[in-house]
Amino acid sequence: MRIRVHRLSIALMLLIVGVVSMAVVVAQAPSTITRGDTEAAVNAAAEAARAEAALEEWQAPRTSWGDPDLRGLWMTATYTPLERPEELGAKAFYTEEEAFAEFKSAADADATVDTRTMHYDWKEFGMEAWQSGARPNLRTSLIVDPDNGRLPPLTPEAQERRAAVAAAARERNPSISVRTFGNLYTRCVQGLGAVPLVRGGNPGADSAARAAGVTAEVLFFQSPGYVTIMTQSNNDVRIIPLDGRPALPSHVRHWLGDPRGRWDGDTLVVETANFIDKTPGTNFLGSTDALRVTERFTRVGPNTVRYEYTVTDPNTWTRPWSIDTLLPRVDPGTFYEFACHEHSYGLINVVMGTQIREREGNSP
Repeated sequence: MRIRVHRLSIALMLLIVGVVSMAVVVAQAPSTITRGDTEAAVNAAAEAARAEAALEEWQAPRTSWGDPDLRGLWMTATYTPLERPEELGAKAFYTEEEAFAEFKSAADADATVDTRTMHYDWKEFGMEAWQSGARPNLRTSLIVDPDNGRLPPLTPEAQERRAAVAAAARERNPSISVRTFGNLYTRCVQGLGAVPLVRGGNPGADSAARAAGVTAEVLFFQSPGYVTIMTQSNNDVRIIPLDGRPALPSHVRHWLGDPRGRWDGDTLVVETANFIDKTPGTNFLGSTDALRVTERFTRVGPNTVRYEYTVTDPNTWTRPWSIDTLLPRVDPGTFYEFACHEHSYGLINVVMGTQIREREGNSP
């Protein structure tokens, strides 16, 4: 029964593979899909979904040295929230009609952005996620375990830790943070979203957050014995050995952890540990150096990679939890540089605003 349900969920997700090919290509053709024309994009997604779902007996391609071929540029953006909205209860899947309605609602919200307002172009190919390859999804949440689609409860230690962080933030002088750049992301050293690759958003979050943050493309490069995953969010690069070498000793730590990969049939399994728990770095969702992330990458169609991961941190959550989603191919596969603070009007405006408030005699 479990196997049948598992296969059904994959089939349902593949049915919504809409933006995998057609919508990505269409999104890059302004003469066809114009700003605000979300209905045309959603319709193109539906047509492409049916075309890919109709494929039978598809076989994953191989590299010249025989490994399953994951090479290419893949889209990590999603409008599917990390956690299932509480009002949906035990509803794990939308109907196809509901899924497209949810997608169009989010796309319409993105399309209302006033292009005269300076803000981050968080998808490179278009100002909105729907122009860039984000897809509808029958799942009501990325989280599939626990069954309620919600994060497990925090441990008492994690609750105290987050309360302390929140209290410190309330006491912090914003101008000090501006002047000292309080974390590795604002220092343009470390990016966001390298481990794991898809994080979704929380119910009620704005569409930009739900769509995966600033950068939503990930490049897979393969060579004999290695898989390299690059995200252009301050140029995070993960070089994953596949040769069975032992993990690093526990006292050797990396900002992005220490990954080890292996093939399980056509699936690449990557286990990552040895994260750093030290300011100014920030681990996933405020987790600690006990964090372990197990990822699974499976090519399930010409333009689709199935992406699963399980997160374990006994210092943060009372039990492990897992997600299951799909990554559509970005075509053409152009990988853009993340420019960080070059011409960052937001940063300049924060500094200017702080200086103005100081001159006015107001506390920042």
